[in-house]
Amino acid sequence: MELHWEEYLPELKLLATAVVVVLILRLIAPWLTRIATRLAAPFSFARDILERIKPPIHLLIPLLGLRAIFGSAPNDIQYIGQARHFTSLAIIATVTWLFLRIISAAQDIIVQRHPVNTENNLAARRVQTQTKVLVQTLGFFVLLFGISAMLMTFPGARQFGTSLLASAGLAGLAVGFAAKPVLGNLIAGLQLAFTQPIRLDDVVIVENEWGRIEEITGTYVVIRIWDDRRLIVPLQYFIERPFQNWTRKSSDLIGSLVLWVDYAMPLAPLRKELESLCAQSPHLWDGKVCVLQVTEATEKAIQLRILVSTKDSSTNWDLRCFVREKLINFIALHHPECLPQVRANLHEDTPKAPPVEQQIQVAEHQPSV
Repeated sequence: MELHWEEYLPELKLLATAVVVVLILRLIAPWLTRIATRLAAPFSFARDILERIKPPIHLLIPLLGLRAIFGSAPNDIQYIGQARHFTSLAIIATVTWLFLRIISAAQDIIVQRHPVNTENNLAARRVQTQTKVLVQTLGFFVLLFGISAMLMTFPGARQFGTSLLASAGLAGLAVGFAAKPVLGNLIAGLQLAFTQPIRLDDVVIVENEWGRIEEITGTYVVIRIWDDRRLIVPLQYFIERPFQNWTRKSSDLIGSLVLWVDYAMPLAPLRKELESLCAQSPHLWDGKVCVLQVTEATEKAIQLRILVSTKDSSTNWDLRCFVREKLINFIALHHPECLPQVRANLHEDTPKAPPVEQQIQVAEHQPSV
């Protein structure tokens, strides 16, 4: 069977032109990105972004040239429709990849420039929380739009979408109810990003558990509890239910501890000992609050409440344990008789006089003399 190359000459010319254009643009793309990087040198953020999005740009530029070649080709060339469609899909996928890289690069740069491993990290935690939640939300929408755009290039998908919208009805309600948790968490994530009831590394009390916010994803929050367990909580929990945040405005904290002592306990030396203990612990006590108060008195003992302030919750726990131990030792060593006691009356019971009615009855039955 003899092949007639003349019949495929337009296709071969188009293919050769496409290959040449792709090779040229593939060589030009790195050169263009280097120029853009040099122009953005005074702007460190833009320069760092350009450094991280080079791979999708190097792919996108040749694809745009290829799409231009196929778009200007005659419609009677064999398989030209399929080539245009494939090129369009590749461009949409690359653009989606480009936006995802931009979002991810922006997140990494912002996180690196706002580290949380510093002493005063409130502003850094606020920025990191907003960045991570917004990046996850934007990434979801970019991926959703990219997939939708690719599907809409198929005629069958457009017809399916039209018919689906025409017969939404109960199916739309069912999908809405099914997607309610996902959409609820997505909206909750946006609320958390802007209002920030919690941030990364915040100290919180959730479900009666003390822990720190370790991770915030698009659907849940990971809380690292004090004993290294992990509590997984949906985002909606922090919008719909109350919880405690010990580092909302600052990490400073006032902690309390309670002691029970006897009424005979002199409080002046105990207050002096408390002040001495706090002064001896400058690495724990922040020098602001050191108070001893009598807060309750029962028939057996009095209750002493001690308040001490520290720079954060972990230090507060250590200081309270230290003060409690030392004060108990002080009382036991210098005033052992003032520890809580149970008093009992050990006197012998004296015989009780009979009731008046019984005395009258006895007098009536005695014979008269």
